[in-house]
Amino acid sequence: MVLDKKTIKKINDFVYSKPRTVDEVSKYIKKNWRTADRYLKQIADEEGTISLRTFREGSRGALKLVFWNNIEQIHSSSFQEKLFQQIEHARKEEDFSLFDIYQYIDDKKKSAFVEYRSETGITVKQNLIGYLQNAEKQILHFSGNNSWINLVENNRKLIDVAEDLAKAGVKIKILSRVEIAGINNIKKLLAINSRIGKEMIEIRHCFQPLRGFIIDDKEARFQEVINPSLYKEDELKGEKAIFYEINDKEWVEWLQRVFQNLFRTSIPAQKRIDDLRKINNLKF
Repeated sequence: MVLDKKTIKKINDFVYSKPRTVDEVSKYIKKNWRTADRYLKQIADEEGTISLRTFREGSRGALKLVFWNNIEQIHSSSFQEKLFQQIEHARKEEDFSLFDIYQYIDDKKKSAFVEYRSETGITVKQNLIGYLQNAEKQILHFSGNNSWINLVENNRKLIDVAEDLAKAGVKIKILSRVEIAGINNIKKLLAINSRIGKEMIEIRHCFQPLRGFIIDDKEARFQEVINPSLYKEDELKGEKAIFYEINDKEWVEWLQRVFQNLFRTSIPAQKRIDDLRKINNLKF
């Protein structure tokens, strides 16, 4: 059976009060142990609200516990906590540099390259389509106004790639601004759900400084635009973009937790659009 939002809330509320065993969750939601275990893994991966841990694994007395993820638990070090606080309080791209994260990662598990920014196309080196198609289960996207869907690579729009991924069962979660200026992009993305008959794309409103994708739990790529207008005259020539690629499992998992923390405290895009429509004489 498909895991619905009502069941997710029921499980979250049950685990929030205190840690539970999978068997306890199974009895509470009136599903067999295997189904309950599958639901819990899905919530842990996609919502980030809970975690699972197996004690005495491999023995006959193995015990799998489910516990709530507190905000403090998303950090494994003091500098990660500081980075999260900076991200949480930033609103615009220029308020935070991805390099502040990149500098902590092992050289063998990261790479970066610089290109002049293009408003309409994607270069061969970026290969964004190929990168997104690495996803098997889920894509988490830190966005600004979702203008990426109008970009073109090899004569193919990214919005079409997003639809193909959704059809293939890849869930796409997006954090972006939900404002009048970018509503058309959001409507295009949400329309995919209607066309394919299932909710594979979920967007929530959030002012945040990051721009990038996390593919499953294995890799992340972020873009940072270097805009000459933010510097003194002649300090920087031409608008450039730095692309940071991260393959460090621990840092990818931390970035996932940052995303999920912001996501679950943000307003669903459709709710915000509906409220904007109620404002008299506001047209979009």
